Amino acid sequence: MKDILPSLKVELEADLVIANAENLHHGKGVSSSKITELQKAGVDFFTSGNHIWKVNEIFEYMNKETYPLIRPANYPKSVPGRGHAIIETKKGEKVMVINLIGRVFMHTHTDCPFRTAEAIIEMEAEKGWKLGDKLAAIVVDMHAEVGSEKMALGHFLDGKVSAVVGTHTHIPTADEQILPGGTAYQTDLGMTGVVNSIIGVNKTEIIENFLTQMPVRHQIAEGPTVFNALLIETDPITGLTINIKRIQKYQN
Repeated sequence: MKDILPSLKVELEADLVIANAENLHHGKGVSSSKITELQKAGVDFFTSGNHIWKVNEIFEYMNKETYPLIRPANYPKSVPGRGHAIIETKKGEKVMVINLIGRVFMHTHTDCPFRTAEAIIEMEAEKGWKLGDKLAAIVVDMHAEVGSEKMALGHFLDGKVSAVVGTHTHIPTADEQILPGGTAYQTDLGMTGVVNSIIGVNKTEIIENFLTQMPVRHQIAEGPTVFNALLIETDPITGLTINIKRIQKYQN
């Protein structure tokens, strides 16, 4: 990220960079020092997922309204942090970012992500924060295992948000598209990590786990890396998407 993002951000004239940070701290969880590192590299805001609770140190930061990190909104309201935020781009435009977690095969007990997203959009609209009006864009990170659940959310929110992008599987999908109502969609953005690995982890331990069904310790792999992202261009009047481009860069 530190090698690729600064120059890429300039080249693409990106107004806002959002990254899912749930595995930022040595493969699992998020720490404030790693957030600071990536802020210096050019990331403006961070979403997360089911591994957000792995590093307790981040909890106090998450409870600050100005901290650039959110957790899935459909977790119980009693947990640390917030599930959505309205942030400002370098041009001074306002963007709402919503983080959700899926319920299929995720081993979590969470509220419905569909109804949660709808409730957030309606709540903020009542305050005057509407797409194409005070909001230049609404971006949704759907952190989920199953592609059909992510795709269903994309169609459910089509025309109501600028983008629904999937995270969690670490495997980039080639289905980036603009849905009929103008919402950008990709089932999974992929990851920034080691290419010759199993979702960023050493192959040996993971294969051993599948062969024996015994628990193993995950070790971060080393070697050539890949940077995956999605570039989204929105209409300045409607806030809906007019262009998208999947980005994949390899580095030795």
